[in-house]
Amino acid sequence: MINLKPSHLGLLDNSCYIIAEVAQAHDGSLGLAHAYIDAIADAGADAVKFQTHIAKAESTLDEPWRVKFSLQDKSRYDYWKRMEFSDEQWFELANHSRSRGLDFWSSPFSIEAAIILEKIGIKQWKIGSGEIYNPILLDYLLDTQLPILFSSGMSSVADLDNVIDQAVKKSTPFGIFQCSSSYPAPPELWGLEVLSSFRKRYNCPVGLSDHSGNIYAGLAATTLGADFIEVHVTFDKKMFGPDTSSSITINELKQLVTGSKLIKSSLNNKDDKDILVSDTSNLKKTFGRSLALVSGLPAGSKLSKKDLTLKKPGTGILYDDINKVIGRSLKTHKGIDKLLTWDDLE
Repeated sequence: MINLKPSHLGLLDNSCYIIAEVAQAHDGSLGLAHAYIDAIADAGADAVKFQTHIAKAESTLDEPWRVKFSLQDKSRYDYWKRMEFSDEQWFELANHSRSRGLDFWSSPFSIEAAIILEKIGIKQWKIGSGEIYNPILLDYLLDTQLPILFSSGMSSVADLDNVIDQAVKKSTPFGIFQCSSSYPAPPELWGLEVLSSFRKRYNCPVGLSDHSGNIYAGLAATTLGADFIEVHVTFDKKMFGPDTSSSITINELKQLVTGSKLIKSSLNNKDDKDILVSDTSNLKKTFGRSLALVSGLPAGSKLSKKDLTLKKPGTGILYDDINKVIGRSLKTHKGIDKLLTWDDLE
């Protein structure tokens, strides 16, 4: 079996790969699409992802609205038509992304769309939840043997078993996103507990395709060992579009990237408690306590347990040695403002 690994995408295995999904947030504006690329690069994400729609290749006038959000588009078909870019424009978007250090992704929704993306050098596929049920497109993409990430928002375990079996038979590297096709997805539908079961069942990298509209699900998924996080992004929660409520802002994306890196760093280092405290010896001395007198005593005083207390710092005689102190006498007068020392004792 050839499975997708983070290294297929040029990452170390201890990284969490952050994909910022523009989808239709550009609303058909090429300029806005390019602006998203720059903003996502500045936020520190690993990849930018679009969706490549060709209305005549994927839709008909019979397609219903998921949510009737647009007054300017008479039909869902008209909306997909307005979202189209030319081959040359897709090439420009890909080049811009790569020039900013971003991996370029775009989900194809037809073979025609996939062909455009192949021409501009796409290196991997992300399959949307609905396209798992498009065997014509799925067969085409599997035959390319490029790494594929499957989104599972509409899939049962049996559905996933079927598509993963096809990927294995064609030796196509793969990974799986836990996904909830609820926009926005409430916490009870994040499905974070599914990540570990996917990893065990399919022996592949797993991630979260997040529609929650906040950064908490992504951070939690990182803590649970997710290899990939995909989030929808928007410049502002008040912007027009079908995915705005399930998107995070660019500033939140920056927080997610930073938080994910910090979490991964913490998970990948010093998992042994003894190692974690091995360099705290000086702190122990500073915040620890040593034996001292409860009250000042004259020379010759024989010390009992009731004469002794513990005071900061921990640089003197430790409590472990209290029995070596009890019964011994003071050489000279000893006050309470200095730690007891071995030189004080006869």
